[in-house]
Amino acid sequence: MAKLSTIPEQTRQQLEQIGTVDLVIGLVDEKASANIVAIAGIIRQGLERLSKSTRTVIMHRNSDSAAAALSQGELEDDSLRLLSYSLPAPDPSLTVMQSTFNAYRTVGEISQDLSSRACVVLASSPASLTPEWIYGLAQPILERDYDLVTPCYLPHKFEGLLNNAILCPLIRALYGKQIQNPLGPDLGFSARLSQDILHPDPARVRGASTYQPLLIGTEAIVRGHRVCQAHLGMRIYPPIDWKNLDSILAAVLDPLFLGVERDAPFWQHIRSSEGVATYGAPFPFAEESVTVDVRRLLELFKLGVRNLQDIWGLVLPPAALLELRKVDRLSPEQFRIPDELWVRIVYDFALAYRLRTIGRDHLLRALTPLYLGWVASYAVEVEPINGAAVQRRLERLDAAYETGKPYLVSRWRWPDRFNP
Repeated sequence: MAKLSTIPEQTRQQLEQIGTVDLVIGLVDEKASANIVAIAGIIRQGLERLSKSTRTVIMHRNSDSAAAALSQGELEDDSLRLLSYSLPAPDPSLTVMQSTFNAYRTVGEISQDLSSRACVVLASSPASLTPEWIYGLAQPILERDYDLVTPCYLPHKFEGLLNNAILCPLIRALYGKQIQNPLGPDLGFSARLSQDILHPDPARVRGASTYQPLLIGTEAIVRGHRVCQAHLGMRIYPPIDWKNLDSILAAVLDPLFLGVERDAPFWQHIRSSEGVATYGAPFPFAEESVTVDVRRLLELFKLGVRNLQDIWGLVLPPAALLELRKVDRLSPEQFRIPDELWVRIVYDFALAYRLRTIGRDHLLRALTPLYLGWVASYAVEVEPINGAAVQRRLERLDAAYETGKPYLVSRWRWPDRFNP
């Protein structure tokens, strides 16, 4: 992980002129600066809903259009200031997760220099942004004293599948909080949590030369911060890159499983999950614009069954391998990966990550055909249903993770017991 760059002297001078503020908003997407006038207007509308006037700084990447608007006095006043500051440029050596985490830390560093009470980081496409996003992510921190606000987006049947299949239910089962989108990526966090992100607990880093990124949601839970979520509305998701899905899975699951390993003393004592406070009006399921090519997914799953048995055999118990071979023989119309089997697969891979059964990157990429099999199974099952029925289906999966947690705890404590 690259070290966080120090704030340039020119920027520090700008910070001294600005003084103390209440809120810092970081625009991570590179396209945001090109539309800074419209985005500043949206931010103003969101801030106007707060009960008190809020001195705010908007951090954005430098752009000619932003500079022109600023020179003409279109953007700033006593309550809203613009800070042109280059967030860390994409580094080919870093994953998307690592780059995003660096952006959180950069916004947090600026926030500390300005003694702000809250930060909001907007990493999604600027086309998704509405005043509700600004109000929803900032108000619980500024007016209700929460430390972390995670987003609830307009639900889709076939969007956010990695979150629905692994991230949300795993964190719910292990960390005990029912958070819909623990990964964000759009988050609000307090000065207290920002301090923890910038200065991690040395005992948890365990002598690492550089700080490895973890999910901010799990960090907040383990450290006892107050967590809530807010309904924001529609999010425009980036298109799924099916050709590089193995890289995406590895980039997302690496910090997740690293956190699971570090936080084992915490989550092994969590017996059940609880809801968190949720603000704003919920949204019904959206009409789908995404289609799932089930037959193509099944081809890739079956290819994995044929070619990855030796690797899976190092990770999965014999009973799981036998079940997968049975699933492989099902017709496309009847194809199902039972929840119990899927949950145990995820838990087995988390354990193999901890034990370094094989190289971690290789391990996480070997999960890709299994994940595609889960997507195919889910798509076949939910294709004819909508709305509340889809939500109930996902809740059953969440419950299966909680029910299966003793399996992970047992394997974690006595990993050799289940070996062939």
